[in-house]
Amino acid sequence: MATPPLSQSPLGIPKSRVRQLMAASIGNVVEWYDWYAYTFLAIYFSSQVFPSDTANSLVPLLSSFAVFAVGFFMRPLGGLLVGAFADRYGRKSAMTFTIVLMGAGSLLVGLTPTYEAVGVLAPIILTLARLVQGLSVGGEFAAATTFLVESAPPGRRGLFSSFQYVSTTIGQLLASGLAALLATALAESDMSSYGWRIPFVVGAVLSLVGLWIRKGADETSAVAEDIRRGGTERPKLFDFLKHHPRSAATIVGITVAGTVAYYTWTSFLPTYAQITVGFDKADSLQIGTISLVFFMILQPLLGMLSDRIGRRPMLIAFGLGFLVLPVPLLGLLTTSYGSLLAVQLIGMVFLGCFTSISAAVNSELFPTRVRAAGAGFPYSLTVALFGGTAPLIGTALQEAGNPGLFPWYMSALALISTLVYVFVLRETKDQPLS
Repeated sequence: MATPPLSQSPLGIPKSRVRQLMAASIGNVVEWYDWYAYTFLAIYFSSQVFPSDTANSLVPLLSSFAVFAVGFFMRPLGGLLVGAFADRYGRKSAMTFTIVLMGAGSLLVGLTPTYEAVGVLAPIILTLARLVQGLSVGGEFAAATTFLVESAPPGRRGLFSSFQYVSTTIGQLLASGLAALLATALAESDMSSYGWRIPFVVGAVLSLVGLWIRKGADETSAVAEDIRRGGTERPKLFDFLKHHPRSAATIVGITVAGTVAYYTWTSFLPTYAQITVGFDKADSLQIGTISLVFFMILQPLLGMLSDRIGRRPMLIAFGLGFLVLPVPLLGLLTTSYGSLLAVQLIGMVFLGCFTSISAAVNSELFPTRVRAAGAGFPYSLTVALFGGTAPLIGTALQEAGNPGLFPWYMSALALISTLVYVFVLRETKDQPLS
């Protein structure tokens, strides 16, 4: 028998919708705070953790980013394993696990000894910490997004879904803000010796706060409750793929353009402007921060709009925007402050049509029994393959003397996703969660 939506389920309506939103969002803030803190601080700790090469001073930094990439490719495994755990034992239990895991990984990074002190053990410890964090981030998306959507009242799943990227952006802003504050307050030698450790210890403390908030949340999966009582058989690890292959493939098609656009516009665009037109580094970082705040404010507004007009029109608007705009927009980049700001803000409007509702769309494609694994694994796999490699491809094309090919690459992926939005995706906003 199909499981009714939360508002009609045997579990009842949550005591506090606000508490549900906070429970999902705080974990996301912590997860992405820790994830981005690594990228912002790598320049300080790389020489402490990795052996130096006298012939190339960039070797430690390159090594630290190689470890960052390893963490990226743990995300699909986290989406699969933690998603399956959430389907079997409940979203709340899975979210408790992921926030403890991320806090432990953050603390391990902060306490990583130097290469001078323990030799090769130092990069091994850092790599282990990133593997833990990558597993946690993939699992967090699987558990928290389904929890958010299942917590929503009727007609508000798009709004609740939007808090996935509201909280992600808050985490990114906190990480960049604290890193900038420490870099300003401390001498560079102090940042390299101990200052870089502070944000990771703060991340571990934040995870404890998130754990406390999540303990007061209500479970949203009636199926998981039935499994606990022995009334329903546990879903197998790949049941979502066996019984819903179309939905899994659809998520890949939905996500491929969105993840490249997201990592380009929220992270890589300032660097792209620097390496292609020689944009001022300080100004590009400032514009990036302004754009992230604008992007965060857009999310709930666009989420509410999707609850009125549907998911497909929003995704089609995103797809057409990134099919047509990347080439002319990136071609407008000059060394003027206004050019980068305009390019970034225009892109954010169209990008928000994807990010604000991706959690809702993914969750609405699967039944409760396999929703977390079904939404988490294909999404995380696509992000690892396309989102995580976007800066690498953009930089490689610049090195090859063809930076103008990168916006064409984005447009080609947008064409693939737009075809999925138009011809494959069914409208799901008015369908009850099965």
